[in-house]
Amino acid sequence: MAGLALDGSNPDVSLLYDINGLAKAAPTWFDRVMEFVGEFGIMFAMVLAVLWCWWSVRRRGTTEDSVTAVAGLVWAPLAAGIALLINIPIRGFVERPRPFFDHKGLEVLVQGKTDFSFVSDHATMAMAIAVGLFVANRKFGLVAIVLALLEGFCRVYMGVHYPTDVIGGFALGTAVALLLAPLAMMLLTPLVGAVARAGVVGRLVRSGGASAAAGGQGGSRGIPEPSRESGRGGAPGEKDLAA
Repeated sequence: MAGLALDGSNPDVSLLYDINGLAKAAPTWFDRVMEFVGEFGIMFAMVLAVLWCWWSVRRRGTTEDSVTAVAGLVWAPLAAGIALLINIPIRGFVERPRPFFDHKGLEVLVQGKTDFSFVSDHATMAMAIAVGLFVANRKFGLVAIVLALLEGFCRVYMGVHYPTDVIGGFALGTAVALLLAPLAMMLLTPLVGAVARAGVVGRLVRSGGASAAAGGQGGSRGIPEPSRESGRGGAPGEKDLAA
């Protein structure tokens, strides 16, 4: 596969030069911004998106909804880790050099990249987290997918990956996050549900207000228990509420 990238007429190489050419034309300060965004910034934004989503879902809806959403949030970084592990043998098998080793005139914004190029770890990790977040919450997931696409653009802009490295990373991250999601949710949902019922620790899954509301309605799923007529010491029209 590395040999396919050597031909300058290859669309992969042409697109590499087109996108990386923007770095040559841009002012130095903008290249420094893109370097930080592509190397660290977007991944940090992904972490913030996951935390924001967690804070949002634990405060809204029933405990059942919170458990399902938090299980999806736990799956997002796990999916990224699994995808990165799968990428290790892929990189070793393909052995595609970084584009700046085979193509002259590229504006390389990050030095010291000597490992193989296909597939992009950053693109893989970003898309796996984004799709995992989409499983938990569509609104936050769509925002994260846009961030993942921007991450892929930055890697080509920086001159450290071919466009197909990024596309391969997107495909790998998406496949792992989606194909393993049913099994992951089947295992994680009961575990997160147990945490939700574990006193103070349960606030990691649902807020105190949500817990009180669920408890006042008769169960952790927010389903009210039927009220009972009180015949013991109360007025005829009074009803006992389930604790």
